[in-house]
Amino acid sequence: MKYFLLFIITVILQTGSLLAQDDDLQLARQFAQNGELQKASDIYQRLYKQDNETYFSLYSSNLIDLKKYDEAEGLIKKMIRKHPEEAQYAITLGKVYTEQGHRDKANAIYEDLLKKLPANPAAITALATQFYQSENADLAIKILQQGRKQLNNDQLFSIELLSLYRYKRDKPGLTEEYLNFLPGNPIYINQAQNVLATLYDSPADYDLLRTALLKRLQKDPQQLVYSSLLTWQYLQQKEYDQALNQALALSRRQTNNNGNDIFELCQTLVANEAYDAAIRGYEYLLTKNARGDELYVPAKIELVNTKSLKVTTGKYTQADLLSLEKDYTDLLNEFGRTASTAFAMQKLANLQAFKLHKLNEAQKLLEEAVNIKNLRPQLLAGCKLDLGDVYLMNNQPWEATLTYSQVEKAFAGTPIAQDANYRNAKLSYYTGDFKWAKGQLNVLKAATSQLIANDALNLSLLIGDNMVADTAGNALKIYARADLWIFKEEPAKALVTLDSIDQKYPNNSLQDDILMAKARILIQQKNFPAAIIPLKKIVIDHASDLWADDAVYMLGTLYEEHFNDKETAKTYYQKIITDYPGSVWIGDARKHFRILRGDKPDTSS
Repeated sequence: MKYFLLFIITVILQTGSLLAQDDDLQLARQFAQNGELQKASDIYQRLYKQDNETYFSLYSSNLIDLKKYDEAEGLIKKMIRKHPEEAQYAITLGKVYTEQGHRDKANAIYEDLLKKLPANPAAITALATQFYQSENADLAIKILQQGRKQLNNDQLFSIELLSLYRYKRDKPGLTEEYLNFLPGNPIYINQAQNVLATLYDSPADYDLLRTALLKRLQKDPQQLVYSSLLTWQYLQQKEYDQALNQALALSRRQTNNNGNDIFELCQTLVANEAYDAAIRGYEYLLTKNARGDELYVPAKIELVNTKSLKVTTGKYTQADLLSLEKDYTDLLNEFGRTASTAFAMQKLANLQAFKLHKLNEAQKLLEEAVNIKNLRPQLLAGCKLDLGDVYLMNNQPWEATLTYSQVEKAFAGTPIAQDANYRNAKLSYYTGDFKWAKGQLNVLKAATSQLIANDALNLSLLIGDNMVADTAGNALKIYARADLWIFKEEPAKALVTLDSIDQKYPNNSLQDDILMAKARILIQQKNFPAAIIPLKKIVIDHASDLWADDAVYMLGTLYEEHFNDKETAKTYYQKIITDYPGSVWIGDARKHFRILRGDKPDTSS
C-alpha cells in the first residue's frame, strides 16, 4: 500500500511538472509572437535545461533570432558532441554560420553531409526534409539529386523533388522533373497539367515546355504521355490546329484507340470556338468508326452541332450554310425522323428559316416535329415556339398566336409560359396592335426571367413613349416593321425601312430607337467599328432616353471583347456605375469594371 501511494504521488508530481511546462511553452510562444524575444528566450532557456532534446529547436531558433550567434553555436556544438550521428544539429550549425555571413563554414558542413550521404532512400529523404524545414530548399534538392546518383536510380525521390520545385517556383526544374516522372506514372498527367498551368504565367513558359517535350520525343517518339502533354501545351497556347494535328498523329499510332481522346478534344475545341479544328476532328472520327461503333452516332451529331454553332456565331459563308443544311438532311435520312432526332429537325428548321429564308420548308419540318409521339415536353415546347416564329415570319399571325398560346397554357406559371407570352406580345407589336401588346408587356415586367423582364420593360417603354407624341402610332408602325425584318435576319430590308421613317415623319420621337436598331444590325453583321458610331451618338445626344444605358454598356463590351481596349471599356463600365445606377446592367458593369481594374476575385464565399 505504501509503494502504491508513492507511485500515485510520483505520477501527480510528474503530471504537474508537465502541465507547468506546457503553460511556460504557451507563454514563451506568446512573447515571441509579440516580438518580446528576450522574455521568450528566458523561458526557452529554463525549459531547455529541463529537457535538452525536446526544447533544443525552439531555444536555438530563438537565439538565432536574437542574433546571439556565439551562444547558439556553443549550444549546437554541445548537442553535436552528444549526438554526432544526428544531422539536424549540423544543419542548424550551418544556419548559424550562414546568418553570420560565414558561408564558407556552412558550405563545408553541408559538403561533409553530402559526402557521408547514406545509401538508404529513407535516410536521404529524412535528411532532405531536415534541410527543407531549416528553410534551405536548395540543399534539400541537392541532397535528393545526389541520392539519385549514389543509388543509380533516376526515378527515386520524384514526388519530393516535384514538391520542392513547385515550392521554389522553379519552372525549368519542375518541367524537367514532370517529364522524368510521367512516363512511369501516366495517371498523374492531369495533376501535372493543373500544376504547370498554375505556375506558368507567360508564353515563354509554355515554349519551355514545348522545347523540352520535342527533345524528349526525338529520343522516345513512342512515349504517349509526351504526345498527350504536347497536345495540352498547344491548347494552352490557343494553337488549336496544332493541338488537333498532334492528337490525330497520336491516335493513328495507337491500334487499340477508339477515338475517345479525339472526341473529348473536339469538345474542348468547340468550347474555345475553334470550330474548324473541331469539325476536322469529328470528321476524322467518322472515317475511323463504322456506323455500329460506340462513337459513330455521337460524332455525327456533334459534327452537325459544331457546324451549326459556327453558323450561329457568324463565322460562316453561304457555302457553309448549304453544307450544314445537307448535313442535317443526311442525318435525318440516315437515322429517321423520330423523337431522338427531333432536335436535328428543330435546328434544321431554324437554319432554313433565319439563314436560308426557306420559310415554307422550315414550317413543314416543324409541323412534322411537333406531331412526333413521345417527344420530351421541353423539346416539344421549343419546337412549338419556333413554329410560332416561322408562322409569324411567313405572314400567318393567327397561326402564330394560337401556337404561342398553346405553349403558354401547357406550361402555365413557368419561364417557358412567360417566353410564349412575350412572343405573343411582340407579335401584337409587330402587327401594330400596340395597346394590347403594352398590356401584356406590363405584366411580363415582373417575369422571373430577368432577360424577359428587361426586354418586356424596354418594349413597353418604347411603345408608351412614342404613343404620347404620335397617338396614331404611324411612325412606330414603320419602326415595328423594321424590327420584324431584323428578327427575320434580313438587315438590308430593315435598314431601308428605318431610313424611311424620317422621310415620312420628320421630327419623330424615334431617333434613339432607330440608332439602336442600326447598331444591333451592324453588330449582327459583325461590323463592330461601324456599330460604335450610332451607339456613341445615343450616348451623346440621347443621354436621358430609353437606350442610353444599353448603349453605354454595349460600348463597354465592344471595346473589351472586340477591340481589346480595356481602358476605354473600363470608362464605359464606370459610366454605368456613376451615371445610371438604376440600370439593369449595373451588376454586370461593376463585375467587368473590377476585373479590368485588376481586382482579385472574392473567394470568401
